[in-house]
Amino acid sequence: MSEAEITTTVGAPLSSRSDRVGFIMRWLKFNFVGAGGVLVQLGLLEAWMHFNLGNYLLGTALAVEAALVHNFGWHCLYTWRDRPAPTKFAIAMRAVRFHLSNGAVSLIGNLLLMRLLVTVLSVPVLWANIVAIAVCSTINFLLGDKYVFSNDS
Repeated sequence: MSEAEITTTVGAPLSSRSDRVGFIMRWLKFNFVGAGGVLVQLGLLEAWMHFNLGNYLLGTALAVEAALVHNFGWHCLYTWRDRPAPTKFAIAMRAVRFHLSNGAVSLIGNLLLMRLLVTVLSVPVLWANIVAIAVCSTINFLLGDKYVFSNDS
């Protein structure tokens, strides 16, 4: 592991140009994977609403979970592929950390924002969900980079 990787991993400022470029490239990969997760989430939520399967908050929670599973797999294979987990147990622990961090931010953030936007501000369900996803995205990237997929895990 190079000194630049160690510096970036422990959260020190990104001082070199290559550190900044690497960080930006990872952010772009994260958002590319996230776009797929958004399609999964919105598609399932739209189906939930279309078939009138119940309360929009329950539909949101299930759609978020499906997007989390999708995103975790693709983040392992693509976004953080340069930080492979050494064992199956390490992958399982990453999945647990991903759900405890990104999952909590996504689920709690989505549910709170959806309730506010839909119930209080009368924003249509899918538009409110897009806003909720955007708000949670940056926090989830930082948690993924520094906690879930850190080189220490």
